[in-house]
Amino acid sequence: MSSPAIQWYPGHIAKAERQLQEQLKRVDVVIEVRDARIPLATHHPKVPIWVGDTDRLLILNRMDMIPTATRQEWDVWFREQGETPYFTDAKQGKGVGGLIQKAKSAGNGVNQRRRDRGMLPRPVRAVMIGFPNVGKSALINRLLKKRVVESARRPGVTRQLRWIRISNELELLDAPGVLPSQLENQDAALKLAICDDIGEAAYDNQRVAAAFIDLLKHLHINHTEVFAEQPLRKRYGIDFREMTGESYLAALAAAKYQDDLERAARQILQDYRKGVLGEIPLEFPPTDSP
Repeated sequence: MSSPAIQWYPGHIAKAERQLQEQLKRVDVVIEVRDARIPLATHHPKVPIWVGDTDRLLILNRMDMIPTATRQEWDVWFREQGETPYFTDAKQGKGVGGLIQKAKSAGNGVNQRRRDRGMLPRPVRAVMIGFPNVGKSALINRLLKKRVVESARRPGVTRQLRWIRISNELELLDAPGVLPSQLENQDAALKLAICDDIGEAAYDNQRVAAAFIDLLKHLHINHTEVFAEQPLRKRYGIDFREMTGESYLAALAAAKYQDDLERAARQILQDYRKGVLGEIPLEFPPTDSP
């Protein structure tokens, strides 16, 4: 079935983007957070323009939701592009401990220049940016070792910019998730919907679930090193090899949910988002450099 374009740009994001661009003039370090399952789809194309010459740390959160081998592939690929990715799991706190020191180290040049001018040092100012629901607030709470900012596994929870004192040496600006006003790459938009990195008002669950199944079939064929067995057959007992995404969804609804397609679609998406289906990346490093 044909699917309408996925677009989501609520008013609070437009306002936050304007405020963020103003605040970026005041920061020493930009911490860009992406979803490790879809690190390319969760890269805002305007980040290089916004950041300019400011130091930037690249964080790939939710590393627990992709296999170690895929994580290593991304590490190699990003380093080939001249970037060093840092992998984190904000839910369990893995990889988070070193972020404070990395951010402070990235901003050390600011205080050295202040000392050279006879000025006292000040806390390094960092900002955490990224798409909605990639785990920015959860990372901040982990850094502070307490729940200071509201965090939930849904997009649009953080709606205002807020400065937070991490330590005497580091201040962090928590910003709402930002994304392009127009999602021109609909393959990337679909992945945002599957991963719950975009508001549910932007898409139809049944269409997204069916597309997710088709994507899994494609990945199962082309990345057998990760998909040695069918995650859906293991979970639901239904083989998807001879089915389209739509027919698989219908078969699952008939077998387990009294023909309720919406319920079946929500269950598949929920199982993926919670990791019940296993460690499933939806993107792999490009074979050709950009």
